Amino acid sequence: MNNPNLVSLGSINEDGSRKFIHPSDTRGPFTLGRRVAGAALLVVYAALPWIPLGGHPAVFLDVAHRRFHFMGLTFATQELWVGFFLITGVAFSLFYVTALFGRLWCGWACPYTVFLEHVYRRVERLIDGDAPARKRLASAPWSPSKISKRALKHAIYIAVSALIAHVFLSYFVSLAGLYDMMSGPPREHLTAFGVVLFLTGALYFSFSWFREQFCIILCPYGRLQSALTDDNTINVGYDKKRGEPRGKVGTEGAGSCIGCNRCVQVCPTGIDIRNGLQLECVGCAACIDACDDIMTKVNRPKGLIRYDSLNGLEGGATKFIRPRTIFYTILLIAGMAAFAISTRFIQPFQARAVRMVGPSFYLADGMLRNQFNLRLINPGDDTTSFHVALEIEGLPPSITLAENLDEVAVGPLGEEVRPIILAQPVAEYKPGVLIRLRVTDKRSGKSTLTERMTFQGPDPRLMIIK
Repeated sequence: MNNPNLVSLGSINEDGSRKFIHPSDTRGPFTLGRRVAGAALLVVYAALPWIPLGGHPAVFLDVAHRRFHFMGLTFATQELWVGFFLITGVAFSLFYVTALFGRLWCGWACPYTVFLEHVYRRVERLIDGDAPARKRLASAPWSPSKISKRALKHAIYIAVSALIAHVFLSYFVSLAGLYDMMSGPPREHLTAFGVVLFLTGALYFSFSWFREQFCIILCPYGRLQSALTDDNTINVGYDKKRGEPRGKVGTEGAGSCIGCNRCVQVCPTGIDIRNGLQLECVGCAACIDACDDIMTKVNRPKGLIRYDSLNGLEGGATKFIRPRTIFYTILLIAGMAAFAISTRFIQPFQARAVRMVGPSFYLADGMLRNQFNLRLINPGDDTTSFHVALEIEGLPPSITLAENLDEVAVGPLGEEVRPIILAQPVAEYKPGVLIRLRVTDKRSGKSTLTERMTFQGPDPRLMIIK
């Protein structure tokens, strides 16, 4: 039996050694809800590489070709700044949820929790039995039965870890690329093989041995909750006014808590929620279902442990609209708006023009020439033809393209660099003329303009025109 307190971790023995936690299983509406949510998230994780959107998987981070596909949007390397707004939007969303509902993300949607609780611990319960059986097996001497159970369990752990690692790799190489790599010998794809091997080992170590220590020791989110929450934040809490003093059923003057420690037995991080909100609590609500079940059996009202704010547990009112939530709402809306607006700047292709290295202009046979390199990037899967035209700001002087660029073909996921020569009779040169190139996709009709460039030439005061 764990005897957790506020002085030391519930997963640490008095001598400082690791105390392996074997949480009991429980039933109830929150447990059922978490399992449904976990199953849905596992399906989403496995299905995203299969779902086609815009001709690509829903999430495909194609590092090899420097193209990143996300929910129908395609980003070139130069457009990764858009991802900043996506990441900040997700961060603000997490702040918003935390301010309102505490560590709801940790207990219900965190990938680590989903894999640990809904995959690995389900396998463990299936093979080793319930919590008392697992404890007996852990303390029992090695025997053929124990060895066979341990071998089977860890073999499944390794297989599941490898499966998760392969799905993760498919986000970067696509399912077709993953299948090709798996069909060939590892020496032909050493980097991918090494990534899968490393991820498999890391996942196996984390979920077979490290487990809840990641949430307690490594995860920074639990340490941020004190800065993101206040007395009106909804957390898992124990109603001390109703529960104390503890006593068995029928004890005169005792509160509703009968001291059964069922809430401790089901806790995946080994804490006693009756000691108050603690860093180790991931808000999974297992203790709520366990306590409600006991209250039902002893004919007492449910809700001794419940989702509530500190103010609510003290008998006060919970305020959802307060300066903190208003501020986080503004940040959330601002992040979402910034991402939505930034996606409008994503072009179906990229066109960049830079002046060639060397002299800024050339003068020969009465003609003044400026030379540029035009770089065209086609992020699509089909060959695209582009039309390049010259646009001059202000009164259009006689600057022309030295060659016709009506049909510039760029292959799928390809780049093309073309030299661009602009020419003008030197007698008609005027300094300060701004020019741009308009590049049009002939298939879609969409066009974009390159950056403004100055058509350069000699100082007119030094020119001698014959």
